[in-house]
Formats: sequence, C-alpha cells, structure tokens
Amino acid sequence: MIKGIKHIIFDLGGVLLNIDYNLTEKAFIDAGIANFGELYAQLGQTPLFDDLETGKIGRDEFITALQTISDVSLTSEQILHAWNAMLLDFPVRRLQLLQQLRLYYDLVLLSNTNEIHEETFNNILMTDRGIPNIGVFFDRVYFSHRVGMRKPNRDIFERILEECSFKPADTLFIDDSPQHIATAKELGIQTIYLEKGMTIEDTVFKSLQ
Repeated sequence: MIKGIKHIIFDLGGVLLNIDYNLTEKAFIDAGIANFGELYAQLGQTPLFDDLETGKIGRDEFITALQTISDVSLTSEQILHAWNAMLLDFPVRRLQLLQQLRLYYDLVLLSNTNEIHEETFNNILMTDRGIPNIGVFFDRVYFSHRVGMRKPNRDIFERILEECSFKPADTLFIDDSPQHIATAKELGIQTIYLEKGMTIEDTVFKSLQ
C-alpha cells in the first residue's frame, strides 16, 4: 500500500466484480452467432459501445443495433442474457475490505459501465449478499453512462478531483486497464495497476486480513 494516501478511487470490473468477457462471446455463439468475434470487432469500430457507456443510447437502442447487424434473429432476452454473461460475482472478502478501508479513506467508485450492467451487477449483489447496490460502500460513485464521460479520458478524472476536492498526490487509483492507469499517472494520481492474477484482497491489501 502506498503511504500518504487519503483517498482511493476503485475501478469495478476486474477489481471488485469478477468478470469474464469470454462468457459473453460464448453466450452469443450459443445463441446462433457463430462469428460473434468478428461481429464484436465490427461493432467496436462504431460508436455503439462508447455511446452505451456514456449514456447517449440506452437499453432499447443497444438491443436494436445488435438485432440489426446480426445474421440471426435474436430476442431482447437472448441479447440481454448474453451481454450480462460476463458479470460474475463480488467476493465477500472484497466487500469486507471496502468496509474496513472506508473507516480510514475517502472511497470513490469509477467505472466504465452501462445501464444494463448496472442493473445486473446490483441484482447479483442483492441476490448473493443482500446488499441493494454497490454504491453503499462508497462516498461517491461515477458510472460513465450516468456522467457522460469515460476512462481513459482525462475529463472524468479531473471531475472527480475537483468535485471531491482531492489532491492528486493524496489519491490512489486502482484499475486493471493500463490505459486508464496511464491517464491517472499523467494527472499526478498515485496508481496500482492490477495485473492478471492480482487481487486487491491477496495482493494490495493483504496486510488488512
């Protein structure tokens, strides 16, 4: 743990919430899209996912776009099931860590996400742990689709620093995407890049156990 830290900004997927993107690809293939890898790459070249993550489009527009570009007929339920398949679980130790850390630090959640996934991961949390939403563990929550900004752009980091009155040198950012870490570093924020195989409970905050 880096010394001199007063505030911690957490990423969500891959840091607090276990995710597996391959499960979404498999679910779409099982639904009949054999070339989903190519389809996903094609859609990735359009503004569709950026627009979903910044709130410019919502659930219905996203579903319609996937139905339009797909060679097979997909129901809304099939698309939602496949899109959400990547979202797994919140290990209880991570949630306990957040409770401990909040006694000593300001905690902020910063996630590139969308309205479909927000509803689903909060449902997972409620079903598994009886907790209504992930926001209860944080002082402030910044979801990209709600604030209209997303990582790795500087503006979302600058907004957090300004609104929360955080000094970059006193702030720690934990994320599993190197491009997000790079932007935070440029702004003088302390960072921990959570590489594959690392977890906050077994690597970063192991001494708190």
